[in-house]
Amino acid sequence: MKNIVAIANDHAGVALKNVLMEEILACGFTPMDLGTNQTDSVDYPDYGFLVADSVTHGHAQFGIAICGSGIGISIAVNRKPGARGALCHSGLAAELSRQHNDANILCLGARLIGEAEARECVRRFLTTAFAGDRHTKRVEKLG
Repeated sequence: MKNIVAIANDHAGVALKNVLMEEILACGFTPMDLGTNQTDSVDYPDYGFLVADSVTHGHAQFGIAICGSGIGISIAVNRKPGARGALCHSGLAAELSRQHNDANILCLGARLIGEAEARECVRRFLTTAFAGDRHTKRVEKLG
């Protein structure tokens, strides 16, 4: 669905998700909060799968998945065919993940990235188009 961003996190990402919801709105998108909203321990794969399913089934145009390091949840989202999750630590990485890789899910590590840089990642991810051209055949090889 156009202009919807599915966002989910484990217990480590609750605070960062709440900050990024504002950034999603500021970019002209509507956030779809898939949880968790509690700091009690939960399993990050469950929330990564929710984001990946929302994007690959067309319920959301993009996804954002957050865990402590970003690593586990990025592994989880990339298990779903059609999901192209990119773990990013900078705005430039987020922009390039869209331009060159047509990433559809931004993965972030709440314990490894500052709030300002995370906002920049979201802004650049959501406002950058896929460049296509020579990158198209490479993305097609990903399945």
